[in-house]
Amino acid sequence: MSSRKEVPQCEKVVKEDRELLSPSLRIKYFPLVVASAEGARLWDLDGNEYIDFLCGAATTNTGHRHPRVVKAIKEQCDKFIHNTLAYSYYENAVELARRLTEITPGVFPKRVAYGLSGSDANDGTIKLVRSYTGRQKIISFLKSYHGTTYGAISLSGITIRMRRRLGPFLPEIYHVPYPDCYRCPFKLEYPECGLSCLGFIENLFDMTIPPEEVAALVIEPIQGDSGVIIPPNDYLPKLMKLCKDHGILFAAEEVQTGFGRTGKWFAVMHWNLEPDIMILAKAIASGMPLSAIVARKEIMEAWEAPAHLLTAEGNPLSCAAAIATIDVMKEERLPERAARMGEYIMKRFKEMMDRHELIGDVRGKGVLIGVDLVKDRKTREPARDETLKVDWRCWENGLILVHFGKSVLRIAPPLTITKEEADQALGIIEESIDDVEKGRVPDEVVQRMGGW
Repeated sequence: MSSRKEVPQCEKVVKEDRELLSPSLRIKYFPLVVASAEGARLWDLDGNEYIDFLCGAATTNTGHRHPRVVKAIKEQCDKFIHNTLAYSYYENAVELARRLTEITPGVFPKRVAYGLSGSDANDGTIKLVRSYTGRQKIISFLKSYHGTTYGAISLSGITIRMRRRLGPFLPEIYHVPYPDCYRCPFKLEYPECGLSCLGFIENLFDMTIPPEEVAALVIEPIQGDSGVIIPPNDYLPKLMKLCKDHGILFAAEEVQTGFGRTGKWFAVMHWNLEPDIMILAKAIASGMPLSAIVARKEIMEAWEAPAHLLTAEGNPLSCAAAIATIDVMKEERLPERAARMGEYIMKRFKEMMDRHELIGDVRGKGVLIGVDLVKDRKTREPARDETLKVDWRCWENGLILVHFGKSVLRIAPPLTITKEEADQALGIIEESIDDVEKGRVPDEVVQRMGGW
């Protein structure tokens, strides 16, 4: 049952926020106003404590305010805050670039371009691949999410709300089906399907899209915001080979899956891939604004300033935070920790499936896990209203949890979360699901919530 706490100060800020800030800035969930955070926990303005299974949208992988990261930011702040790479040089931007070229897959020479967010990194990638190849066409995927700048929206295929009244979008970007084996767009079963999703691309190359005109294919190795969609094991290697056969650049969009989230430094490492381009952001600097494109040296040398120049690119505070983040991840072995914790959490959710018909599927790698709630396990119809109610009840009981897509609970805690904290959170989730299944959460909650 609910143990809801009063949140008068939070409600006051939410009311003022809705009067003053653009509605384009926020997806509506519960009235959470963060006052402080540490490790895997948050406190709101009214003093209520929560376990954090959102992690700043899979960003604070090292936990909130990791002491090493805070120390690095403070030390840099005592030196200088901003001077812009556009007109000067500074040491930690070079050091971070060196670190990024070392930890990303591939031993070939690489160079780095900085930005502020995953959106601008995706934008930059569009410019980069067109500049290098002289080709215009780019292939992306249905259900993908790459951000909200014009280039990133043009690449994205997750929801029509991103596109209504905003066009025209960038030309020559084509969307193809992602290999979603739980809700196959071709209504087939793997492996009997013979990877029809890959065959779809091959057919396009034969009939409507000349492959010699395609500059790049941009793909999330695991689709995040569409509901943690993991391709079959043989899909990505075969897809990368198809790209190589046609001289098409393979760009791995690891904004959400990077920096240990999936149990390896980067998700492509699960398939031993060495992409031509890596698109990085979110957890790169433990919550400080930073993005990076890491690409083969010869690709990166195909453009020049100001093709992808931002005033605050590679901000020194963010670079300091990113270097400390990499140090923490190595010394505390956070990717390995994420792998172990992910296995434990997945096992717990699969046990819950035996007790709760609302859970249709559990999937993930590391601590990027999706719990797919359905109205019926046979039809796999998304249980949207029920999912909103679970989100709400979890918040009432001290857990920050939101969902992907229509009905996939987003399990993305910090990589530093303890087993005790995970157990407490999982208990809250199961109790919340039970409350929803038994009709204990009022329908009015759905009107207050939004979601994707």
